[in-house]
Amino acid sequence: MTAGTIDYVSRVKAGDRRAAARLISLIENQAPEAEQALAELYPSTGNAFLVGITGPPGAGKSSLTDLLIAAIRQDGLKVGVVAVDPSSPFSGGAILGDRIRMKSHAGDPGVFIRSMSSRGQLGGIALATKAATEVLDAYGCDVVIVETVGVGQSEVAIAQATDSTVLVLPPNLGDGIQAIKAGIMEVPDLFVVNKADIPGAGKAAAEILGMLEMQVSTGWNPSVVQTKSLTELDESGVLDLWEHLKTHRDYLKRTGSLAEKRAHQAREEAEALAMAQIERALQGALGTPALVEAIAAVQERREPPSFAARRLLEALKRTLP
Repeated sequence: MTAGTIDYVSRVKAGDRRAAARLISLIENQAPEAEQALAELYPSTGNAFLVGITGPPGAGKSSLTDLLIAAIRQDGLKVGVVAVDPSSPFSGGAILGDRIRMKSHAGDPGVFIRSMSSRGQLGGIALATKAATEVLDAYGCDVVIVETVGVGQSEVAIAQATDSTVLVLPPNLGDGIQAIKAGIMEVPDLFVVNKADIPGAGKAAAEILGMLEMQVSTGWNPSVVQTKSLTELDESGVLDLWEHLKTHRDYLKRTGSLAEKRAHQAREEAEALAMAQIERALQGALGTPALVEAIAAVQERREPPSFAARRLLEALKRTLP
């Protein structure tokens, strides 16, 4: 372990904001020292309550997250936010930058907000998202919120990265609820119908409840909360949302579901990171002369694709760490 790594570990555990921000950047850039720092920090993680906020674009996720931060801070808890945005095709960085939308908390030392580019990853979160939550956990956050990109029903990965998943929906979806029923609708622990001051919110909440009644119970029955994120906290319904989240957290702990869920998440994260390493090695192997020749042989019908695949696997064995 290098002196620089030791410095990051001790500073993050001491609550150094700059060190936590810098380490998250190193994780995103896949810097070698980041992996060692995470290894040293890992025994200090597992204490934060991880909350995922997902839903279609325009549902008001960022405004809702802004109010949820305020509700959590009223309990005197330290909050971290990882806001995953679409990535720029030019720089690879986050396009939207949720820190602008949550600027009311910019001066609060008890709030750490970080925008993160999805970098082309599917599932609504970035490959580095889970590691970033672990940094914020070790940094001392009591609650870490992950807000997803907002691409719709494919955002099921959020459930593999958090303890409680909240699906935010706007009213007047109509057939839209039916369209996403088979995907993301089966993932959330809590549902939020946001923009409840718009006509149709009550109907949307009733439709969701009707769908939930048709699902087989797994022990936890998701609630449906109506919120108004563009208003004052006391009138928004977000305090009610926070109470429901705490109830779900207590349920997970009481039933042992939290330990079971996190064990599954650990396996999913390890598999995802292993696949990322394989993909990087694959891209490198495709450029070797032997593989170029093998692909040419396939194109010229001299050899079948299975031969090229076998050579590729042999090349991967030589390049993987």
